[in-house]
Order: sequence, then structure tokens, then C-alpha cells
Amino acid sequence: MIVTTTPSIEGRKIAEYKGIVFGEVISGVNFIKDFTAGLSNFFGGRSATYEEELMQARANALAELQQRAEALGANAVVGVDVDYEVLGANNGMLMVTASGTAVVVE
Repeated sequence: MIVTTTPSIEGRKIAEYKGIVFGEVISGVNFIKDFTAGLSNFFGGRSATYEEELMQARANALAELQQRAEALGANAVVGVDVDYEVLGANNGMLMVTASGTAVVVE
């Protein structure tokens, strides 16, 4: 499956539009991850804990997007956009949403 942020695929013709597809992931961090990230915040530097959580959430959202496109009979998704939000009382939840248009390309 081709997944791209562009509205078209060079050298390929879009034969059919299947519709808009989404992949959503809401991920929480537990006390240990929050504590170790807090140490990085206090002492400075990057938080590998949060970075890993973000990368995993993004990969899962894109995988879900592809599964939903395949279920519609698409072989590509164009115009993909990935958004990030924090949720929860203490901003302890991360939401990653991937959206795009499922298409059939020749």
C-alpha cells in the first residue's frame, strides 16, 4: 500500500476514490514513564520515554489508517495528515490521528 502526504502519486493515475479514512490512537503514560520523563525535564535533555511513546502511537495510527483503506478496497492513501493532541486532566494522554483519502491507483 502506498501512503503519501501528497494529493497524487507521481506516475500513477487515481482510478477511484474510496473515501476518507482515519487511524486514531490514544496512549497514556504510566507513573514510571512520567517520572523518568520528569527527570529529563528537570535535568535537561531529550525524553527517550516520551519519544518512544510518540513513535509507537504514530506507527499504530498509520497502520490503522492502512487497514481501514484496505477494507474499502483501496491500494493507496493520499493526502495523509498526522495530528497530535494531549488530553486528560493533567495532559497525561497522547492522541495521534492520521487521516487521508483512500484511493485505487493504476
